[in-house]
Amino acid sequence: MGTDLQELYRRACLRFGEHVHAIRGDQWAAPTPCTEWDVKALVGHLITEVAWVPPLIGGRSVAEVGDELSGDLTGEDPAASWDRFAPPSIDSVAEPGALERTVRLTKRELPATEYVNEVFTDLLIHGWDLARAIGADETMDGESVDVVFEALKPHEEELKTTGLFGPMVVPPEGANRQTQLLAVFGRVA
Repeated sequence: MGTDLQELYRRACLRFGEHVHAIRGDQWAAPTPCTEWDVKALVGHLITEVAWVPPLIGGRSVAEVGDELSGDLTGEDPAASWDRFAPPSIDSVAEPGALERTVRLTKRELPATEYVNEVFTDLLIHGWDLARAIGADETMDGESVDVVFEALKPHEEELKTTGLFGPMVVPPEGANRQTQLLAVFGRVA
């Protein structure tokens, strides 16, 4: 996806941030479509994900980062934490040559494009989860939806066996692409 992935990542981060800033004080403990997470835990998950992007894209391994990003990065003000970690994440992905690098995780190395695509996909899908949980606009970026759908739909059955993609959902006939993508992830639009 090259430069397109960099732009899609930026847009997904910005959209997720919009939702984070729309959360009312009484919504942090609200349930989300991810039944194991409430709103605060969901936001915390994505804060942690974007916090890891700069050091990993920058060439450091998980072992080299060590305890720098351990513990609760969400803090008492999750929106401020998002604002602290998301912009450097966007900047690191946007660097020339960033997607040509190798990312060194705990047990595997992978191309930066694959790693960024995983975080981008999480931002996109969990952005919808967050919007649903707080009653915000659930519309997802159309280009992002198409890219993720085309990449994952052919592997839907295989992905379901991982337990990370929710139950099998059959979208209604004639459903739009966003509804079809959400079904791949076990969500009902």
